[in-house]
Amino acid sequence: MVSTLFLSVIIIYFLVLLGVAYFTSKNANNETFYIGNKSSHWALVAFGMIGTSLSGVTFVSVPGTVELAKFSYFQVVLGYFIGYFVVAFVLLPLYYKLKLTSIYNYLGQRFGIASYKTGALFFIVSRTLGATLRLYLVINVLQIFVLDSLNISFQTTTLVILIMILLYTFKGGVKTIVWTDTLQTFFMLLALVVCVVYIMGDLNLSFSETLSKLDASGHLQIFNWNFLEKKYFLKQIIGGAFITIAMTGLDQEMMQKNISVKTLGGAQKNMMFFSTVMVIVNFLFLLLGGVLYLYAESKGITVKGDDLFPTIALSYLPVFISLIFIIGLISALFPSADGAITALTSSFCIDILGVQRKKNWSEDQQARTRKTVHLVFALVFLLMVYYFKVLNNKSIIGILLDIAGYTYGPLLGLFAFGILTKHRIKDELAPIICLLAPIISYLFQNYIPVYFNWSYQIGIELLVINGSLTFFGLWLIKKR
Repeated sequence: MVSTLFLSVIIIYFLVLLGVAYFTSKNANNETFYIGNKSSHWALVAFGMIGTSLSGVTFVSVPGTVELAKFSYFQVVLGYFIGYFVVAFVLLPLYYKLKLTSIYNYLGQRFGIASYKTGALFFIVSRTLGATLRLYLVINVLQIFVLDSLNISFQTTTLVILIMILLYTFKGGVKTIVWTDTLQTFFMLLALVVCVVYIMGDLNLSFSETLSKLDASGHLQIFNWNFLEKKYFLKQIIGGAFITIAMTGLDQEMMQKNISVKTLGGAQKNMMFFSTVMVIVNFLFLLLGGVLYLYAESKGITVKGDDLFPTIALSYLPVFISLIFIIGLISALFPSADGAITALTSSFCIDILGVQRKKNWSEDQQARTRKTVHLVFALVFLLMVYYFKVLNNKSIIGILLDIAGYTYGPLLGLFAFGILTKHRIKDELAPIICLLAPIISYLFQNYIPVYFNWSYQIGIELLVINGSLTFFGLWLIKKR
């Protein structure tokens, strides 16, 4: 009975998204799909980007890390905050000055066509892997806790959800996503606040008492002072800053929404508002993890990690709280995929196929190509989620950070070399450098410490190492 109620809410939620898509996609064209006709309001973009950045990984995984990792993830969040300033005042002015639709056009103008397509391909690979991992995590939670009891298979769930996403992004693209992400962010944050407040009330703890109890148990610890460990504070803060620069500032999905704002000033206001709220929201997710730990301890619940929040929300809390959790969970699900499929479609059409450079193509020809690519990426997402189900790996947040380190490193190196130097490069060699850098980074992370018997552990700073290797490689192939 309860599972049927949850399924009904999911269907109603989707119908609301379709209604939003209907009104926002009227008179839509290719420019609407790619950059929302540059008419998006900065406040809507900023609020909606919170949901895109958090996704299901933050919603489910971050609270689950508190028992073992304490509040150490907040070190990375502080790094994020620093990185957003670089995005706002270094990268955004560059994108607006060049009037870019795809940010990887910058690499084409600066170095040449090989660098341009290499940058776009690294984004496509990285975003496909990252978005499908996030999507798998949330669908898997829905499946285990709601849909298995209704005898609905994982494969059917994934197929239906991707069809839903296609239906409301197919025509309106970025213009629709700006509005749907705003709606979804609101529900996600509502679920977060309601769950924190209810569980603290159930434990008869005030906010200050909760913090005191977590501090007494050692779970409020933020900073790690051991230089050799992966969670050493300087590594985490610097790594977090570079993750933001790479995964926000050099990511077509995130920047596509930013450059849909009419003016540079509006886009910068968006970034500053967004970064401040992100710090507060991430702290609340860690606080949620703390109160879940206290609740589990008081009730003798032994579930840990990614399963902790769903288990308590759906098995131990009242139905109305469980319902809010489900709404929050599906609100975390859709931004994981809708913006990604749209951005991947845009990047593949503009950067790889070059549809905007084909002067003899009509608007209808471009639209047909865009829709075909959109469908193909939806199919790729479907197959990737099925593959992750077969793997059934629980440590999603760790995998995501590794993917970022390997795939965004070359992008970081390319953009850094373009912005920080005035050198041209032998453009045809850029793809080789961008492939070698992740391979050397992998060897450096996994084999060299073992071979030399180092105690030092390479963690989040892998992205910086990879980017630095790319930068050095580009220096070697610079032109006189």
